[in-house]
Amino acid sequence: MEGKALSDWDTEVDVIVAGSGAGGVTGAYTAAREGLDVILVEATEKFGGTTAYSGGGGMWFPVNPVLQRAGTDDTIDDALEYYTAVVGDRTPRALQETYVRSGAPLIEYLEQDDLLKFQLLPWPDYFGKAPKARADGMRHIAAKALKVAAAPDLRELIRGPLDSDRLGTPQPDDYFVGGRALIARFLIATRQYPHTSALLNAALTELVVEDGAVVGAIVETAGKRTAIRARRGVLLAAGGFENNDEMRARYGVPGSSRDTMGPWGNQGLAHLAGIEVGADTDLMDQAWWSPGLTHPDGRSAFALWFTGGIFVDRDGKRFVNESAPYDRLGREIVAAIAAGTVPVPYWMVYDDTDGGVPPVKATNVSMVEPEKYVAAGLWHTADTLEDLAAKIGVPPDNLVQTVARFNDFVAQGVDGDFGRGDEPYDRAFSGGAPPLYAIARPPFHAAAFGVSDLGTKGGLRTDSAARVLDTSGRVIGGLYAAGNTMAAPSGTTYPGGGNPIGTSMVFSYLAVRDMIKE
Repeated sequence: MEGKALSDWDTEVDVIVAGSGAGGVTGAYTAAREGLDVILVEATEKFGGTTAYSGGGGMWFPVNPVLQRAGTDDTIDDALEYYTAVVGDRTPRALQETYVRSGAPLIEYLEQDDLLKFQLLPWPDYFGKAPKARADGMRHIAAKALKVAAAPDLRELIRGPLDSDRLGTPQPDDYFVGGRALIARFLIATRQYPHTSALLNAALTELVVEDGAVVGAIVETAGKRTAIRARRGVLLAAGGFENNDEMRARYGVPGSSRDTMGPWGNQGLAHLAGIEVGADTDLMDQAWWSPGLTHPDGRSAFALWFTGGIFVDRDGKRFVNESAPYDRLGREIVAAIAAGTVPVPYWMVYDDTDGGVPPVKATNVSMVEPEKYVAAGLWHTADTLEDLAAKIGVPPDNLVQTVARFNDFVAQGVDGDFGRGDEPYDRAFSGGAPPLYAIARPPFHAAAFGVSDLGTKGGLRTDSAARVLDTSGRVIGGLYAAGNTMAAPSGTTYPGGGNPIGTSMVFSYLAVRDMIKE
C-alpha cells in the first residue's frame, strides 16, 4: 500500500510487531526495554503462536550462560562447524553464523531481567555423525516453569496446551511450562515498561510504503481497519502459512493444514503483506516435518519416542529408521510418499507387549479411547501377521519376512538395514541402548500414521540483521522478519531441537537492535 498523509494515521508508535510467538514477544520485549514505544498485534484470540504448543519450548543456543554454569566444554567454533556442516550452502553463511553466534549474547542480555529465567534441558543434536555434534544435549535450554499465580490473567490468554485446544481439556491451574512458560515470562516482563500494548484478534494485513520504505501497517480487528505508523520499523514474526491450504498448494508444501501442529491463525498473512511490497522469498516449499499418529478426528499429530514397532510401505517392507530425529524421519516419509512407495496412511506394526495401544510415548495430542481408533479403521489387530497384512493391505509374505528380518537385527543388537540406534538421538529414549524391540508376542497390531509438520519454514529473505530483502537483493527499509515468517537459516535441515524457537528469538532481537541503530 502506498504512503499515507501523516494526518491519516490512526495511531503512531516506534515499532509494530506482528505475531506473539517466541520471536514476537522477544522483539516486543527488547523494544520496550530499550525505551521504544511498541505495539504487538496477534491475529488470533490467544498469545503464543506455535511456541505455546511446544511441550519443551527449547532453544538451541550454544555456549550460553546457562550451559556455561553447567560446565559445558563446548565452543562457538565447534557449534558453528557442526551447524554449517549440516546446513551446507543452501542458505547464506552470514545468516548461519549470525544465528550460532548470537544465542549466547541474547541469553546474557535476557538474564539481566529477573523475570526471564532459563534452565538446562539436554537434547542431543539431530545429526549425530556430523562433525562436532553434541551427544550430551549441551546446546539446548528452556524457560523455567512459572506459577500461573504470577499472572493468573494469562492462563486463558496464552494458547495451549495442545490437549486444551484439540480435546477441550482444562488449562493447568498450577504452572506455565515449556513454550507457554517462555511466552508468559516475556509478556510479564514487557508489562513493566511504559508505552507498550498487545492486541488480540488484530491481524496485520497490509504494509504501508513511502519512498520505497515501510512506514507503517494496516491492522484489522473485527472488520475495522486501523492505520498504524511505525517510526522505527515493522517486525513480521507471525509464524508460517501451514494452515493455509491454498498457499501450501501454490508453493508445493506436502501435506495438509489438517495435520499441522501450528495454530489456526498461521495463514501467511504477514508473508503475503511482505510479498505485496516486493519482498523476496525462499524455501517456500519447506516445513519442519514429523511422522504423525492419526487420531479419530482425522488429524495426524506430531509423534515421537517409539518404544517398539516398525513402519512398513505399501509392499509390507520397512523403509526407514523409525527412531531417527523427527524432521529427518519426516523427510524420508515425505519423499517415499512422493515416490509412490508409501501410502497415506502408512502403518506402524507392533506386537502385544503393551497391549493394543501403539508404543508411542510422546503423542503431543493425547490418545483418546482405543475403541474410537478401532471404529475409525485406524488400529487393527490379528492373531497372525498374515491376517494383519490382509487388514492393512500389504502382501502377507512380505510382512512376515520383514518382521523376521527385523527380529534378527534385534537379536544381534544392530539394525543392518537402516541403522536404527546408530546415533545418540536414536537412543535418547531407550536409556542409551539401541531402540530395537522384537515383534514376537501375538496378537499383532497396526496403527495408522500420516505426515505432520511443526509449521512451514519458508518466508521472506533477510540479511543478518533481519532486514527484509527485495527481489533484487536490496534492503526494504523499515521492514524486518523473523521466525517462520523469515526464510529459515537452517535451509532444508533441522540441526537440533530448539532451532525454530531459537532462530525466531535471535533475529527478532537483532531486528530491534538494528531499528535502534538506524
